[in-house]
Amino acid sequence: MIGSNLINKILQTALDNGGDFAEVFVEDKYNTNITVNNDVIDNGIVAKDYGIGIRVFSKNNYVYTYSSNDSEENLLNITKEVCKAFNSKTSNNKSNGFIELPQMAKSVIEAQKHFSKTLYKQKLDVINQVISSGKAYDTAVKRMLVRYLDQEQHVIIANTDGIYKEDNRFKTRMIVSAFAEKNGELQSGYIGPGAAKGFEFYDEIDLNYYGREAARSACVIAGAKYCPAGQMAVVVDNGFGGLMFHEACGHSLEASSVAKGNSEFSGKLGQKVASDILTLVDDGSIDKAWGSLGIDDEGTKTQKNILIENGILKGYMIDKLNSRIMNMPPTGSGRRESYKYAPTSRMSNTYIEAGKHSKDEIIANTEKGLFVKSINAGSVNPLTGEFNFSVSEAYLIENGKLAEPVKGATLIGTGGSILKLVDMVGDNLSIGQGYCYAASGALFIGAGQPTVRISNMTVGGRK
Repeated sequence: MIGSNLINKILQTALDNGGDFAEVFVEDKYNTNITVNNDVIDNGIVAKDYGIGIRVFSKNNYVYTYSSNDSEENLLNITKEVCKAFNSKTSNNKSNGFIELPQMAKSVIEAQKHFSKTLYKQKLDVINQVISSGKAYDTAVKRMLVRYLDQEQHVIIANTDGIYKEDNRFKTRMIVSAFAEKNGELQSGYIGPGAAKGFEFYDEIDLNYYGREAARSACVIAGAKYCPAGQMAVVVDNGFGGLMFHEACGHSLEASSVAKGNSEFSGKLGQKVASDILTLVDDGSIDKAWGSLGIDDEGTKTQKNILIENGILKGYMIDKLNSRIMNMPPTGSGRRESYKYAPTSRMSNTYIEAGKHSKDEIIANTEKGLFVKSINAGSVNPLTGEFNFSVSEAYLIENGKLAEPVKGATLIGTGGSILKLVDMVGDNLSIGQGYCYAASGALFIGAGQPTVRISNMTVGGRK
């Protein structure tokens, strides 16, 4: 890892060559990625990556470069080279505007069991336990596929505002898929537990439960009929059902869209944008949560950000560059996959706060509709808010009770309209784990909610 003397030189070089702000991001990362298909290891990678990212601002423009060569000559040269984009050989910042780096501030959180010190066999053992429990669930389960991953990331972040911080991050997750066959038809079930913890995470969870749960879901869907299409009430279960709101409105509340006017929520602070009973939050400071960080990838301390409160738009997720454009403070939302990416505003743990109804009450008060237990994936156009989601496990609701399972359902709508149609919010908040792919790479995110009812929305299926 490079030291403060060289970081100071990089920052000063950036200011001397046209920048008015500069940032250095140093990353040293260890990670494991193992995929096991029944009893066969399809993929097994243990890797280390190291590099430095350098970002320079000139007013509301920026340039970014990175390298894994940490020699002084290389880093100063690439800083000078990238600053040529500003078309300015000199700057007014040679004697002012730059605060020498203070003593490093550490927000280091240690894991009980480091992945880099855990035997490869121990990692295989937890995978195989999950696979065994899933295969034992039902003879219809023909295949279990488990992807295990872990990561230890050590970062140093420094900038010309006087930030000089160090952070250790630990992440691990298992993505468990089961494939069940009934009447010649193969369907899959999925679950993906994860946390910002070391290998001790697998001592704390019930590995057998996750294998069985993926298998249960696959077996249910393998025997299901196709979902009918049309307009209907939709009840979305707690946990990763929150992915719907992550996609439907979360991306539209990121400053990367708002600052450009490319969001349906641009210029609407203080306005009513959702149902009175809905409060939406993004919080990167939840202890040990999958989407959490001690500091974001710009060195800003993470925090709880109220985005929508009782239906009123209260705030956005803002990174450092867009804080300049919007004249609003950063919210600890600057994130990137690695040193190879410039950071931008991204979600961390995004969820709807708990309401007052039980899950059973919500179902009992729904005469007819669709109960969505889990969602596979989705996409959104932040400008229009138009979204669609594929549903992995769902049931019809008839006369206030869960009826037969259905497959092939999709949820279609716009974020702005769906927020206003939430008419019941449960008391069983839970946050699931996933990934988000956008401009600054693939990120660990939490998406959650209690059980929520949307009074009327478009469901894609078969007539």
